[in-house]
Amino acid sequence: MAPDIQKVTHIAQEASERILLPGFKKQGKVSTKDDGSVVTETDLKCQDFLQKELSLLAPNIAFLGEEMTQKEQLSCLQSNESFWCVDPLDGTSNFATPIPLFAISIALIDQGRPILACIHDPIRQETFTAIQGQGFYLNQQPLKNHYAEQLSQAVGFVDFKRLTPCLASKLATKKIYRSQRNIGSCALEWAWLAAGRGQFIIHGQEKLWDYAAGSLLAEESGCKVTNFMGHHPFEHPQLSSPIAAAHPSIHNQLLSSLMV
Repeated sequence: MAPDIQKVTHIAQEASERILLPGFKKQGKVSTKDDGSVVTETDLKCQDFLQKELSLLAPNIAFLGEEMTQKEQLSCLQSNESFWCVDPLDGTSNFATPIPLFAISIALIDQGRPILACIHDPIRQETFTAIQGQGFYLNQQPLKNHYAEQLSQAVGFVDFKRLTPCLASKLATKKIYRSQRNIGSCALEWAWLAAGRGQFIIHGQEKLWDYAAGSLLAEESGCKVTNFMGHHPFEHPQLSSPIAAAHPSIHNQLLSSLMV
């Protein structure tokens, strides 16, 4: 039985109030990780807090966080046990700039699939949640996705940086969709897709903790989530995967647009 979603939501909101918002105001030390991404003191403090609180909530569930070592992450992923998949501060570059677009992302993975998801936006005080098979909620209110009938009518989220040059050029120059955005927070892009604030996502290589919660939100709002080959990213879970997500009405069109 999954933990109470309201208790998970409370943990995310408390972490935001106690750690993220004060850290955003203070703007402390920023470091660069081996992969070139940035990490702040707030990332680490928030992950420690979430790991402690989630462990108290459900002592038998393992924990995979963005700021753990890759060896620790792989060990958790390959254990076949239930685990929390957490990004304590998604949008760290925004946070450190400072641009007010960042979030906490928490997913519970059970039997290889997300079954519970919570993404909390501290700035707008929006909490996006889902439980497998029970729909998508924004601030505890059920919400349905608004979708486009044609990809050419759609506005979506595209991360050009992680696409091949050929595909990036095609998506940037051909009139495939109405318009695109990249807001610097994968978690918020997923949450906004689920809320109908965009109609698709294209990402060349998204980390597990970036899409674990968001993919469930999107699916529970009626979207289809796959990699570029049309397979679900949790079919063979990896630490990163290309992502193509959209309402089924345009998902095949989206995959066709990725062919070069």
